[in-house]
Amino acid sequence: QVQLVESGGGLVQPGGSLRLSCAASGSIFSINGWGWYRQAPGKQRELVASIISGGVTNYADSVKGRFTISRDNAKNTVYLQMNSLKPEDTAVYYCNLVHARINYWGRGTQVTVSS
Repeated sequence: QVQLVESGGGLVQPGGSLRLSCAASGSIFSINGWGWYRQAPGKQRELVASIISGGVTNYADSVKGRFTISRDNAKNTVYLQMNSLKPEDTAVYYCNLVHARINYWGRGTQVTVSS
């Protein structure tokens, strides 16, 4: 069984930065890929960034150039560095892991961008 725990969310002013972390625990032996999703109230959950086993990354157009996804395989942890934050980035951010071709989700961490 695999469990994911996100951390690093909070309140930040526009233009500020946050770094989200997601640590996987359990028997980790075959990570296929990681993703960060977000969902604002009343809106659909959307993919923000992903990184697959070979290291290839993908970003939503709305965050490209501002956000960076990275991973530490030794720690079974994925990160999302968020710079130049905008109020539109306000959402609950969810970590997603594909391990042994099975999807796992974290419970989410709130990011609020407001003056």
